Amino acid sequence: MATIAPDRPQAQSTIKVIDADTHLTEPWDLWTSRAPAKWRDRVPQVKMHDGAMSWVIDGDKVIGLKAHPNSAIRADGSKVRKLDEFLALEFDDVHIGSSDLAARLRVMDETGIHAQIVYPNILGFGGQAAAKVDPDLRQVCVEIYNDAMAEMQEASGGRFFPMALLPWWDVKAAVKETERTRAMGLRGININSDPHYHEDADGRLIPDLASPHWDPLWDACSSLGMPVNFHIGASEQSMDWIGQQGWPSLTRDLRSGLGGAMLFFNNGRVVANIIYSGLLDRFPRIRFVSVESGVGWVPFMMEAIDYQLVEIAEGRKFAMKPSEYFKQNFYACFWFEQDDIAHTLRRVGIDNCLFETDFPHPTGLYPIERLEDRLGDLTFEERDKVLSRNAAKLYRIGI
Repeated sequence: MATIAPDRPQAQSTIKVIDADTHLTEPWDLWTSRAPAKWRDRVPQVKMHDGAMSWVIDGDKVIGLKAHPNSAIRADGSKVRKLDEFLALEFDDVHIGSSDLAARLRVMDETGIHAQIVYPNILGFGGQAAAKVDPDLRQVCVEIYNDAMAEMQEASGGRFFPMALLPWWDVKAAVKETERTRAMGLRGININSDPHYHEDADGRLIPDLASPHWDPLWDACSSLGMPVNFHIGASEQSMDWIGQQGWPSLTRDLRSGLGGAMLFFNNGRVVANIIYSGLLDRFPRIRFVSVESGVGWVPFMMEAIDYQLVEIAEGRKFAMKPSEYFKQNFYACFWFEQDDIAHTLRRVGIDNCLFETDFPHPTGLYPIERLEDRLGDLTFEERDKVLSRNAAKLYRIGI
């Protein structure tokens, strides 16, 4: 299949670009081809439901209406930029590189990308769609997904790095799966940002991520060097794509654009809660990543929580200023931001920024044109860090 191969000065660069946020359009047989017989009819699969081919789980619970491929890149390499056209796309309409590893590697070669960090679609960016079924089935779905991702990572020859899903409804199981996927070679986890809206297997509300309940997971991630990734929309509460952000008088496509933009800011809520929770004093070596959120909001948010701590919560203290934890424990990803981007990246912290494309999603940076030219007056060392070495260090990628 042909893809757009734009003029790209970075193709001759010595920088091995690492794309810190992409997505996999899950093949229709990802779960069914790997599931034991007793689970095969219940794991995620595509079948006819209410007159439309849809992703379903547990036989009849829809988790992907019309089996939408979640890709805006057509089979010929062109990109859809109208909401209704995007929503009408079917699996066979989109570029094979959305779902097929060999084709994905060709896209990466054509666009000057050395390696990609990869996130899911069907079970939710934080695995939240698994909450629709019982814990045993959830566990099977998570394990099959992670096994499949480990296979793809191995087959990629050190270029394709999916982040592991976790059984976040059970912290002991989450620790065990973190250890298992680390042993398989996976390089990080992603998790539901708002588990406290869900119940555990005993019907009790799960504590929020600020609770010591989660300390065993943070300890495991810290000791194993597994970064914790919060992709935007990683919970039902944060995923409001066309919902409440836009006013009713706006057209649906404009409401979608506004909803998508507001998702970026929602990750600031997650970051600020983690900082105010105090857990970073207990786990100073843990690393969190704010994925697909942009970076421009970070300086304002950090200044705001420093200010609010003094003015609203006098007497509350941490080992450092709230904003200092961002420099120590967090990364954020940028892609579309260009206006004075060098200044913005320096304010956020050159060592705290990762580059992403979000391929093949609608807001993704595709085709990638004049990548290094977009970075203003950053020095070569600064470019090397934000485009490559920061991600290489964080995710243990050889460059």
